[in-house]
Amino acid sequence: MATSTRENHDTTHYAHGRSRGEETKPSFKTSELVVYLLAVIGVLIASNVVGDGSSNNGADYFAADKAWWYITLLTVGYLISRGLAKAGSRTNDHDPRTH
Repeated sequence: MATSTRENHDTTHYAHGRSRGEETKPSFKTSELVVYLLAVIGVLIASNVVGDGSSNNGADYFAADKAWWYITLLTVGYLISRGLAKAGSRTNDHDPRTH
């Protein structure tokens, strides 16, 4: 019986570790942030344009409180989307202060 010179734990032909980058990009590099900011600006513009219905007995159809409510909902949606994007992502940062 021939003996092998290679031991069972010899893994020289296997990949030792893939270098994985960040799974998600920083928030300022994502299209989500751009869409969020455009939506907030759109809500503010719409609130200003639609706001004063002086021709209709002075009724304010899109008041500031409603506009800020929509902005709050957009913010919550954006935060949830970033949280889901970051869920389970790993970092290559070896700084012990960030763990």
